[in-house]
Amino acid sequence: MPAIQLSPAVRKEKRGDAHHLDPVVMIGADGLTPAILKETDLALKSHGLIKVRVFSDDRAGRETMLATLADQLNAAPIQHIGKLLVLWRPMPPKAAKVDDSPRKPGSRTVKLVTFSKSGSHRAQVKTITVHGNQRLSAGGKIKRAEVRQVSVKKKAQSQ
Repeated sequence: MPAIQLSPAVRKEKRGDAHHLDPVVMIGADGLTPAILKETDLALKSHGLIKVRVFSDDRAGRETMLATLADQLNAAPIQHIGKLLVLWRPMPPKAAKVDDSPRKPGSRTVKLVTFSKSGSHRAQVKTITVHGNQRLSAGGKIKRAEVRQVSVKKKAQSQ
């Protein structure tokens, strides 16, 4: 897979975005192993823009590592500064979750604020847990969701 080619303006923007990042992949004395390639691929899938630290003093070796990573992982080489390599690859779109289960939403805590009738007193704050089949009315009362009734004729028609 060839490396992604970026314009200088886009590369400059990505360098700025990567400035505050910490390295997520470390390459040791063994160099580029299949495990390193796999971890770098996973990091690119989850982050998109990553820094890689190479613990080697050979500058030419680091240059070839950057080119190899970019070629094999279909990524764009953004920057090589010192022992840090910066790579970017567009993140794949996340698949939408399809949830067909008839589950109701879970419990949630709600704060009720009741103001005093005279303006000189503090408002009272009460924390209430509202369950999945309940709702909070405008007056601050908890109401249970009722099952909608269907007539016998409509039940017979749908079956």
